[in-house]
Amino acid sequence: MPVEVGGADSAESDHQLAARIAGEAGERLLTLREQLFASGADHWSVKDAGDDASQSYLMAELRRLRPDDAVLSEEGREDPRRFAGGRVWIIDPLDGTREFAEAGRHDWAVHVALWADGGFLAGAVALPALGVVLTMDPPPPLPDGGGRDRPRLITSRTRAPYAAAIVAQELGCDAVRLGSAGAKAMAVVLGEADIYLHDGGMYQWDSAAPAAVALAAGLHVSRIDGSPIVYNDPDPWLPDFIVCRPELAAPVLTALWGVDPR
Repeated sequence: MPVEVGGADSAESDHQLAARIAGEAGERLLTLREQLFASGADHWSVKDAGDDASQSYLMAELRRLRPDDAVLSEEGREDPRRFAGGRVWIIDPLDGTREFAEAGRHDWAVHVALWADGGFLAGAVALPALGVVLTMDPPPPLPDGGGRDRPRLITSRTRAPYAAAIVAQELGCDAVRLGSAGAKAMAVVLGEADIYLHDGGMYQWDSAAPAAVALAAGLHVSRIDGSPIVYNDPDPWLPDFIVCRPELAAPVLTALWGVDPR
């Protein structure tokens, strides 16, 4: 469920830390964005400044409060400690830089997740322009689908992945378009959509925190072949991802493969 952002606490739990720094990074991004727009900064400068500022803040907090943990980040250098196992924070300091750099768009996010021993220990996705932080603990309630007659499938603003087009046709879906991966996955968590399917390539930081929150909410999360997603793989590339209402998992996978491959 959405949570309020509070102050730093040296005794805060992993869940509290993930929620706080995702939310505070988002608040900082909102302020920076307003300042950059007011200054007349160009699109690329806004994107770069947002990435840099959020990365610096998140890394400073994790180094200060969890110095022994490894970090896997879109904007950071490779942390070789993550290859030894143990606790790894997987962060995307600004998911949806293009949307962040466009005035009036809300579909961008901050991702913070903690992975260890084959599972998530914490996760939070901030949607700063909406004033929302969604977390593993407390988890969001499982959305009820809004009484829709046709499933709502959420896709990219600029293209519909091939797998998504197949599912949309087979299940008679209505299409919704949004920007960042986090915003799309959270649209399912919030009940604004029923299915998010991506097969065009992404990285672990694009989906880790959204997966953590969606799983905590009771949604189905998997690769497009139905297999569980494993994070902190040495190769950060993770090409596909499904988040959907649990009762739609079998129809989605059957639409893709002819049978449910799980």
